[in-house]
Amino acid sequence: MVPFSHLLRSCLLSAVRSLPKAAHIRNTASMTEGLQPASVVVLPRYLAPAFKSFCQANHGPLPLLGQSDPEKVLPRLSTGPDVRTICPQFQKYEFGTCTDTLASLEEYSEQLKDMVTFIVDCSFSIDEALEQAGISRRDSADLSYTGAYKNALTTVPCATIADFCCPLVVTMRPIPKDKLERLLQATQSVGGQQGQPIHIGDPELLGIKALSKPDYGNYVACQPEDIPVFWPSQLTGLEALISCRAPLAFTSTPGCSVMILKDAVSPASCLTPGMVPEGHAISKDPLHYSIVSAAAVQKIRELESMIAIDPGNRGIGHLLHKDELLRAALSLSHARSVLVTTGFPTHFNHEPPEETDGPPGAIALAAFLQALGKETSMVVDQRALNLHTRLVEDALKQGVLKTPIPILTYQGKSVEDAQALLCKDGDPKTPRFDHLVAIERAGRAADGNYYNARKMNIKHLVDPIDDIFLAAQKIPGISSTGVGDGGNELGMGKVKEAVKKYIRNGDVIACDVAADFAVIAGVSNWGGYALACALYILNSCEVHERYLRRAIGPSRVAEEQSWTQALPSVAKEEKMLDILVQNQVRSGVSGIVGMEVDGLPFYGVHDEMVQKLVDATTMHK
Repeated sequence: MVPFSHLLRSCLLSAVRSLPKAAHIRNTASMTEGLQPASVVVLPRYLAPAFKSFCQANHGPLPLLGQSDPEKVLPRLSTGPDVRTICPQFQKYEFGTCTDTLASLEEYSEQLKDMVTFIVDCSFSIDEALEQAGISRRDSADLSYTGAYKNALTTVPCATIADFCCPLVVTMRPIPKDKLERLLQATQSVGGQQGQPIHIGDPELLGIKALSKPDYGNYVACQPEDIPVFWPSQLTGLEALISCRAPLAFTSTPGCSVMILKDAVSPASCLTPGMVPEGHAISKDPLHYSIVSAAAVQKIRELESMIAIDPGNRGIGHLLHKDELLRAALSLSHARSVLVTTGFPTHFNHEPPEETDGPPGAIALAAFLQALGKETSMVVDQRALNLHTRLVEDALKQGVLKTPIPILTYQGKSVEDAQALLCKDGDPKTPRFDHLVAIERAGRAADGNYYNARKMNIKHLVDPIDDIFLAAQKIPGISSTGVGDGGNELGMGKVKEAVKKYIRNGDVIACDVAADFAVIAGVSNWGGYALACALYILNSCEVHERYLRRAIGPSRVAEEQSWTQALPSVAKEEKMLDILVQNQVRSGVSGIVGMEVDGLPFYGVHDEMVQKLVDATTMHK
């Protein structure tokens, strides 16, 4: 952090004095050559430590450059330029209320002796990034400034420190969809990490009800092909000042700034090429994009390639769509509450009829979701409830799971029944879950029946959990993922035409129910393991992690060690197969009770796959 006194001394007195009076009020969207804008907050000395901590805890909107020495008085007007001469327009606050607009703080010289001045970096220019990306400004380039929005305190609250408690303030620019990637590259070039957006998509996900009614500044209209892109705003500091209700405080007026020499400030931290952000759509309703570094994207693509091998020669290569694993993991990374389902009763002449493919992958994913702090539940067939209850209990005893997973059943007969399970009081505006995952779960075919790979109808063993996925398609805010290895699994309706064309018996067995994301794997368990590993990669990625927390609050990358412990491992999956063997669960292909999945022995291709996935996930970033 640059000492505040140095920042003040660095200002060009001659440049300031040569400006006409009207130009002393500077718009933060414009820069004088050699100078860069910053905003100021002046608070009583006793609040200074807490406000400094507040800025550090909410670095995205409040990148603190410096503060005045609490033992010194701001320089007198005659001794050189200072805050009072560089930006002559201030707002005076008393107990959280704006009581005056001032051209100078000179008359408050005595009070300033017991106050501290903070200077906040405003150097990142969205307009400069727009220009570099070849995107025209929509707002007028006069002295007004682009709109900023207070988010609902319960939607995106800043990290609270002492009496400083306020919502995040954001600013928005509408970006043509086909220029989004170009913009992300330009923001990285212009502002480094500080230039990264904190939200791309529906404003209501930030608690903003009406874009046309900004809390500050002027609205910039969105066109039909535009995507709203949001950045944190330094006006968050003003909201923090109001929240602390100091008896006396000052701040630069919104849209105005002090000007400091660029050389006095450390340049924006540049991201290495692999850390350049990429944008990926994860939801259409509501519209939502996520961002992640190019390096993390490449690692997840490697996982997708690993699990796509086809040990059963079923022809699954024809079902693959690029980046389904990436988008599914991104959507899960943003989820708060996840419902996982599994269970394919292929052995209807045995008890239990389940196979070993599915439950291990489901529990591995659930374990990692829990490590990320997400609420995780399972829904299974009623006849298999006792089996899955035992599996979860034994997984807890063996240390595969750290906490219990609530297990639900569903035997509803209508859309209303499915909606009642998905939503609180059946209200689609308040969903209980925001992501559904099916891993090797029997999927309903076009004729309403359920088939194993040999075209045998197993409908009598399957509850209509597909209806939950169908109902979710009509509820905004709920996404879904299907993991399969043959095309007859829940969620594979997304690739059903390819299943019918390329998979044996596909014209009969193809699942007709689509998920938003279809993760294809040689063995479905691998898809569950890969999702857990992809979530580790995403949450360890600084670009994505900052986006997840909206650039406020502490970074969670420090929790990486606990996430590593929650990853799948050969030892954990061996324990899961031991549990399945104890419960007489059989291999999906051979039908034997033993240490194999889909007819393949665990000590061979399966343990090698688990190890390869984990090694690729945790190798040096």
